[in-house]
Amino acid sequence: MGRMMTNEPLIVLSGVNKWFGELHVLKDVNLSIARGEVVVVIGPSGSGKSTLCRAINRLEPINNGEIVFDGTRLPEEGRPLARLRSEVGMVFQSFNLFAHKTILENVMLGPVKVRKEKSDVVRQRAMSLLDRVGIAAQAQKYPAQLSGGQQQRAAIARALAMQPKAMLFDEPTSALDPEMVGEVLDVMTGLASEGMTMVVVTHEMGFARHAANRVVFMADGQLVEEADPKTFFANPRTDRAKDFLSKILTH
Repeated sequence: MGRMMTNEPLIVLSGVNKWFGELHVLKDVNLSIARGEVVVVIGPSGSGKSTLCRAINRLEPINNGEIVFDGTRLPEEGRPLARLRSEVGMVFQSFNLFAHKTILENVMLGPVKVRKEKSDVVRQRAMSLLDRVGIAAQAQKYPAQLSGGQQQRAAIARALAMQPKAMLFDEPTSALDPEMVGEVLDVMTGLASEGMTMVVVTHEMGFARHAANRVVFMADGQLVEEADPKTFFANPRTDRAKDFLSKILTH
């Protein structure tokens, strides 16, 4: 892949800890993500993967440690936090589209309302993004008229409309029927090959193998192991990773 990765990281997590009551869900997590890098986070359920992903744009506040995005420490709240969030696209399991707005309106909403961009400029960008994710023909439909795979691709287009510096995906295909998973992963693979910085929490090992620059394996709130996909899948170093892979790769 003709990717441009610079030395300066875009996202840096240092000594990040997070508790939910007594439950220690992130334990001293250190992770640095380069510009243009695709990092896939895998691990058993309850390992802290989603919490890690959500901490990067402060949807989940951390108890201690530091997260730096593009050279700036994550703001606590207010307008600086809103600005940061607009630079980090987020795609969830559920599509979170506004039911009473068309697909095109959903994609246009952020740039027009948050960034105060001109509607006609945003409309052109939104249409080209819908074309890019393969649903330009659905622009005037409402979310309920689309399949789950189409709705998730609309959600990706909506995140991209803000022209983010990075994209976070929290198990983006886990709520989809199996036959729709491929169409969403294809869009994500395209984004990866174009050099978008991506953090992807997923169970899709094929995507991890083909699109990731680095696989990060988490268990019990800790970052247990990280390596390039070829190394990780062929030769995991830790027992925990070996055990996880033996369970999933036999299917």
